[in-house]
Amino acid sequence: MKKILFYTLITSIFIISVTPCNAQKASSDDKIKKILYFNPEVEPYIEEIKEPTNHAFFSAVSDKLSTLKKNKMLRSDIDLVYDSIDAKTIMEYSKNNDADFVVVPKVKYFKVGIGKYVFSNQVIVSMKLFDADGNLITSSSYDTYKKNMRLLGTAANSIKIGTNGALKDIIKELRKLKNTSTETL
Repeated sequence: MKKILFYTLITSIFIISVTPCNAQKASSDDKIKKILYFNPEVEPYIEEIKEPTNHAFFSAVSDKLSTLKKNKMLRSDIDLVYDSIDAKTIMEYSKNNDADFVVVPKVKYFKVGIGKYVFSNQVIVSMKLFDADGNLITSSSYDTYKKNMRLLGTAANSIKIGTNGALKDIIKELRKLKNTSTETL
């Protein structure tokens, strides 16, 4: 294992020293990006559903990011309010965690029935993606009822489906933004 790492290091140094400066700029886009995820804001806030929601959300995020080799997930157990995020807070957290991007999520449960604690397994997972400077890049929401017409299943499974859908939408938006920025150059 050490030999492989050593040869990889030697090969990398050789390639960097041989390639021209333009190619080095292109390869900087290929570096591993660190993405900081906060605990999702849970609506309505009930302490008993907070921990299972966090577990299902981060399980879905880690599963999705394991397929994307160029990203690394960082987790912060801080609760941020989804609708009132300021750029200064995002910059502080990204600087302290050496993160390239920051994701602030929200999970909203549907209330069904007359009772105070009667919930449906349907959720809306919303995410906002910020860069390290606190600028909003894109946001996404995924409604498991409208998109999948899910009537049965567990809430944890709905959170995973909603998280995957929201992440897929964010990745799609990032590709659009990348394509439009390269076309304008």
